[in-house]
Amino acid sequence: MPETIFLEQDKLLAIIPENHRLAECEKFPVAALCDEPFMLLEKGAKAEVSEIFEKCGLTPNVHFTTWDDYAIMSMVESGLGISILPQLILRRVPYKIVAKELDVPACRDIGLALRSKETASLAIKRFLDYLPYR
Repeated sequence: MPETIFLEQDKLLAIIPENHRLAECEKFPVAALCDEPFMLLEKGAKAEVSEIFEKCGLTPNVHFTTWDDYAIMSMVESGLGISILPQLILRRVPYKIVAKELDVPACRDIGLALRSKETASLAIKRFLDYLPYR
């Protein structure tokens, strides 16, 4: 059984165009994500974004589904809809979009899986020395 090392949590943020009516709100209401076309980022069998809607009992108005973060940012910038993306991907983006924290806390866990720290190669062990894991 692989050993899993938890590294950190990455917030999930609402992504809206700069001129959006809620661009100035402190926290973006999750329910407002259902009022407009939604660009869904799906990476894997069960996406964190879908879980947010399920937890809140909401159904987004999904107009587009992709695995490409940058396609979503481009479509949001063009005013085609809104979305939710992880905070880590939103560092230093060239798009004219606004990232807002959700009124319902949401995040994804980032981790590393390996067979065993003891049997890991020297390169992996050195890599682990640099990681801020708990």
